[in-house]
Amino acid sequence: MLCKRIIARLDIKGPNLVKGVHMEGLRIIGDPYEFAKHYEEQGADELLYIDTVASLYGRSNLVETVRKTTMNIFIPITVGGGIRTIEDIRVLLNAGADKVAINTAAIKNPEFISQAVDCFGSQCIVISIEAKRRDDHWEAYAENGREPTGKDAIAWIGEAIAMGAGEILLTSIDADGTRKGFDMELISAAAKVCTVPLIVCGGAGSLDDFERVFKYDIDAVATGSALHYNMLSISDIKKKICEKVNIRP
Repeated sequence: MLCKRIIARLDIKGPNLVKGVHMEGLRIIGDPYEFAKHYEEQGADELLYIDTVASLYGRSNLVETVRKTTMNIFIPITVGGGIRTIEDIRVLLNAGADKVAINTAAIKNPEFISQAVDCFGSQCIVISIEAKRRDDHWEAYAENGREPTGKDAIAWIGEAIAMGAGEILLTSIDADGTRKGFDMELISAAAKVCTVPLIVCGGAGSLDDFERVFKYDIDAVATGSALHYNMLSISDIKKKICEKVNIRP
């Protein structure tokens, strides 16, 4: 049985770590490198860097951040935001990223997923799906939660996997930054169709939230706000769930 993972999510705007609610109203938290180092020391299994404005401006600013991080931090790093081409992926992997998370470019051209997998292998390609409730379903959003796409988020999981995606990163826009708990209905629906590792994100605010969410067939949780504001620590999360979940020490 594979060990479950706790991933520290760091949303980046320019040189700063930022966080908002519902992926809006971003406020500056601090230096992303310092927070990343702290989370490694706490026992984070991975880091997730997301450039929150890269898609808006058509470029990623994370290459130097990744290089600096990998000089002194030795856990896997996934990087997302503004990835539009095979060369974008190559540059980030060469800078030290282990995986890339792709959202907007994959929605606009699903063939890009299979092209990326052919070049780098499915283990490097994470498809990021930002989902928002629409009546009786969830709609996938692009541009870091700014643009509705008309795509059904759950159906899009299946399409992305069929194109070769190695992991799915599922973020609930409705729960993001609220610290009121995960969107369990969304996670339940996603877990039923996802046949590759599923990472869920959005809403963590208590240790009980982690215990509840790992009852579903998911592989990892990525969390930001609760860590950044010192409401929780990764070591406390692992202590809470270690008796019931096969978690990395």
